[in-house]
Amino acid sequence: MPQKHKQKSWSELKQAGNECFKTGQYGDATGLYSQAIKELEKTGKKNPEDLAILYSNRAASYLKDGNCGECVKDCNMSLELSQFNVKSLLRRAAAYEALERYRLAYVDYKTALQIDCNITAAHEGTNRMTKALTEADGLSWREKLPPIPTVPLSVREKLSQKTTPNAAQPNQTLQQNGTAQTAQTAETKKPAPAISEKNMRKAQAMKEEGNNLVKKGEHKKAIEKYSQSINNNPNEVTTYTNRALCYLSLKQYRDAIRDCEEALKMDGSNVKALYRRAQAHKELKDVKACIDDLNCLLKVEPKNSAALKLLQDVQKK
Repeated sequence: MPQKHKQKSWSELKQAGNECFKTGQYGDATGLYSQAIKELEKTGKKNPEDLAILYSNRAASYLKDGNCGECVKDCNMSLELSQFNVKSLLRRAAAYEALERYRLAYVDYKTALQIDCNITAAHEGTNRMTKALTEADGLSWREKLPPIPTVPLSVREKLSQKTTPNAAQPNQTLQQNGTAQTAQTAETKKPAPAISEKNMRKAQAMKEEGNNLVKKGEHKKAIEKYSQSINNNPNEVTTYTNRALCYLSLKQYRDAIRDCEEALKMDGSNVKALYRRAQAHKELKDVKACIDDLNCLLKVEPKNSAALKLLQDVQKK
């Protein structure tokens, strides 16, 4: 007598869900992931990582179907089970972005970058959120942000060893409009060296001292503080762009360019680094390099008034 349909295991249901996702059957994928979650929970085994992956996968299906509210709920569940899961952070960020909850999206993108500073989707998302928040709240937009969680060193080391994921299924990255494209993995960038919590605190303190000195116009002293900060944490983009500003003020243009280049290695579309390098190139009479930097900047922020003005000035000359 032929055997009746045997109930599939959670792992088989998950695999079937993955296959549906790959072929664009997101509704079917959602149903299969839901069944897989129920089956895994029935086993009574404590598998928080497996359960976190299932919630994260279902979140990806919801996201592709435009159901951003359910995506956020599933990402929350996933992150409760597996804190700092990068895929869940990126998917929740994309959902928040679609829901125009830009502050929360910014926090998730920045948290993901603490785990791996080479995630293209997180860099692009951070830039989009920065632009949107600046337009909405003006220059003081950072003051209205929720706190950004600090990812512990032990977690960063563990997670950065894994393959960097993107917001959609493997080998895809989700764009703002929800379409998928081939993932742009970091070109041959080396992973950022792990920094101890103690050194990160020292670096932050030195950076803040440097910022206070800049406000007083004491640029030479500020450079010393920023240099000490970089010695403790060479992975903080803004410390380089801040020191570049000081070098510009002191007419040390080649030093400013060097710092901007260091910043751009970490964040290739950093607006401050592009603008300050353009300023330095202008002073060194390298008009072509100046225009190239400004054109790159304007691709990121087409309405950046300072860049538009500088471009106009350079082109006149």
